[in-house]
Amino acid sequence: MFLESFETKQMLEAILGSIDEAIHAVNSEGITIYYNKVAAKHDGVEIDEVLGKHVLDVFPSLTRQTSTLLKVIETGKPIYQQSQTYKNSKGQLIDTVNTTIPIKVGNRIAGAVEIAKDLTKVKQLSEKLLELQQKMNNKKTKPSSSSGAKYNWDDLITNCDSMKKVISKGKRAAFSSSPVMVYGETGTGKELLVQSIHNASSRKSGPFIAQNCSSLPESLLESILFGTTKGSFTGAVDRAGLFELAHGGTLFLDEIHTMPLDFQAKLLRVLEDGVIRRVGGTESYIVDVRIIVAMNEHPYRCMEKKLLRSDLFFRLNVFFLELPPLREREGDIPLLVNHFIKKYNYLFNKLVIHIDELVQAKLEKHSWQGNVRELEHTIEYAMNMAEGDNLTMKDLPDFLKEISSEEKINLSPLKETVEKVEAELIQEALAQTKGNILKASVILEVPRQTLQYKMKKYKIVVESTT
Repeated sequence: MFLESFETKQMLEAILGSIDEAIHAVNSEGITIYYNKVAAKHDGVEIDEVLGKHVLDVFPSLTRQTSTLLKVIETGKPIYQQSQTYKNSKGQLIDTVNTTIPIKVGNRIAGAVEIAKDLTKVKQLSEKLLELQQKMNNKKTKPSSSSGAKYNWDDLITNCDSMKKVISKGKRAAFSSSPVMVYGETGTGKELLVQSIHNASSRKSGPFIAQNCSSLPESLLESILFGTTKGSFTGAVDRAGLFELAHGGTLFLDEIHTMPLDFQAKLLRVLEDGVIRRVGGTESYIVDVRIIVAMNEHPYRCMEKKLLRSDLFFRLNVFFLELPPLREREGDIPLLVNHFIKKYNYLFNKLVIHIDELVQAKLEKHSWQGNVRELEHTIEYAMNMAEGDNLTMKDLPDFLKEISSEEKINLSPLKETVEKVEAELIQEALAQTKGNILKASVILEVPRQTLQYKMKKYKIVVESTT
């Protein structure tokens, strides 16, 4: 019994140790009873330095009020997706998002376990982005450089009627400051359309700031969009958020349906009154920002799946622009192929002026699940591989060199095709000679015995033979 318990404990520790997230468990007194390698790496300590010791003794920068583990033991209530910033034993500032739940034995709280995801690098990259945006906006001598939008209507290459309708509606949206919602599959050119709207609007001399909302927890998203106040949490400094930085310009929020629903309510409030407050601050700021959002999943499906609040949708859905996928843009593939060849001729210092008919046909038949982006990257690869002035099959990526299932359906095996043609020629020769096998063999230039063998093989019967 003892041996089974020991093996079970070892197996459990091995499983927990293989998880790529920090796990820290304490008993009801706050003494660490389990601590894995990932947690030790986050905190800059050895496992032995933490096991068997009280949380506050090992992490002196924490208190009973700021430690999520101790708070859960005290209240008995779980804490989900809580951001925490602290200095580890090496003096490094660590940012994590923690989920902490109580360990209960019957009605008694026996301890707590915390699972932490390290977001230090993500936050550092976000802060660098904010600093760069702030520096760009401070360059008063070059107002055009403060805008991050480089695309215009001329960059939207199309001959497709449905695409032209989207562009026409987008041009109308450019004359307004109302919100715009753009829907389209990945790679259809949503940001290109959004930047064109900004550059054709009265805000074109103002900043254009884009933020992808995907996979960012609510706490980090809030500080990025609304800014932070010094002292609001450990390591916090006075920093403007994207709403402040986009003042007088356009804020583009991509994949908005990935925002937590609670944060969507906060965003809705800002859209209604135009007032933001930095995280931890008391002062409010009135911002003049044009909001454009984009989604790669249809908003109605997102509302059905509870990924998008209906009240936020109806607030944002003033202009709704739906970009068609490339497979539905009839005639646009040859146009785009030529455009990308010219682009990469310039970038790669090449002079490709021809494209094989087989290559063109291959490109037009492909389904392009990645849409225009996938097509451009395919041409970029081919232009890298091209050696002369002509794009050939050998220049294409391997996935395009393979015969598609549709092409296989249209092709018959060689043996089957040869036999079919052979049988048809024999029947035609016999018809011309009115069934005379000898004369038919002369016409077909084969021995009579060979012809008789093949007639038997293909079950060809004549009324009279000679």
